[in-house]
Amino acid sequence: MQLTGTPFLLLTIVLVPVSIVVALLLWGRVRGPKPFQALSRIVMLLFCQITAVLMVFVLVNNANLIYGSWDDLFGTGNHVRAVPNLQTGPDGGGAGGPGNDAQHQKVIQQFKPVNDSKVPGDVQTTDLKGQISGVDGEVLVWLPPQYNDPAYKDRTFPVVELLPGWPGSSKTWFGTLKVSEQLKPMMQSGKVAPFILVSPRTTLLDDSTDTGCADVPGKVNADTWLARDVPRMVLDNFRADPSADRWAVAGYSAGGHCAAKLALEHPDRYRAGVSLSGYNDPAVEDKSLTAKDPHLREISNPLNILKSAKTPPRTSLYISGNKGDGLEAGEALKAAAKPPTAVTVQETDGAHSSDVWKPMIPGVFTWLTGVIPVQH
Repeated sequence: MQLTGTPFLLLTIVLVPVSIVVALLLWGRVRGPKPFQALSRIVMLLFCQITAVLMVFVLVNNANLIYGSWDDLFGTGNHVRAVPNLQTGPDGGGAGGPGNDAQHQKVIQQFKPVNDSKVPGDVQTTDLKGQISGVDGEVLVWLPPQYNDPAYKDRTFPVVELLPGWPGSSKTWFGTLKVSEQLKPMMQSGKVAPFILVSPRTTLLDDSTDTGCADVPGKVNADTWLARDVPRMVLDNFRADPSADRWAVAGYSAGGHCAAKLALEHPDRYRAGVSLSGYNDPAVEDKSLTAKDPHLREISNPLNILKSAKTPPRTSLYISGNKGDGLEAGEALKAAAKPPTAVTVQETDGAHSSDVWKPMIPGVFTWLTGVIPVQH
């Protein structure tokens, strides 16, 4: 029974009145010594409370897709097959865009619909074994309405990688933020470019620790998984443009931190980055691996990456946040940016939640359409 499936949700809803009825029926029928009677009734009350709390948790989790599976919830899924010692430069290896990787061998993936009622049926998923990173995980892909149009059969398409927060599921952008459902009519009308949308798994360790989307020696090559293995898979299997000018990465919360980090760290792979309520200092997330190591903390900070760049990267950033929740991080990046780096900052008003990020999607992708050059 799936954590986010309808059967489990219905079960938790039914258990609440059942637990109350059972407690009412048995309350006066408990026999034995008074301590035993008291203990039995306490157990009944606890059971009623547990079923109510469980139902609320499932409702909240299903609405936000915080945990996409039982493995994610209990931290029992390890997606790190190996941790190769990567000999790469600061550009993450492979110059000239995501399509150039000397270590790569082309692999055709098998795709299937996502088995989740909250995710639209035109979103497909595959299990990817990262050739370079040693990471294995699911990757969700959505193709724009123009992709199968005969008029576009010779066209390649721009790509946006979508990163969830932590904890978070690869399904969240499609199931909670409704990114494809919001953008499909805008793409059909020409208001937004026909982006291929890709959402890879970012929870990779069996203890559910936040990787900070970084390559952590001996632990995980999360940066390489996101910036090399996932893009290469997309290029192998779809008519995606291999030029860095046609790629972007977007995220919210911890995923926003990752998006800004990856875009600034790999300007040879991404033209733009979008951070919704993200942050610069990894220490904001106390369970981040990069926050525990002083060196990793320093080199994983997007502001430090920008300031230490030998030449300003040709990168455009869109940073949004409320005061105390991402706004100051965006303003610091904007103050440090020098052409051709460009930073757009939008102040938001509201809680750190999907209720703020979901309505921002049309505006964000309109901005991306203006940044990513149109194929001629």
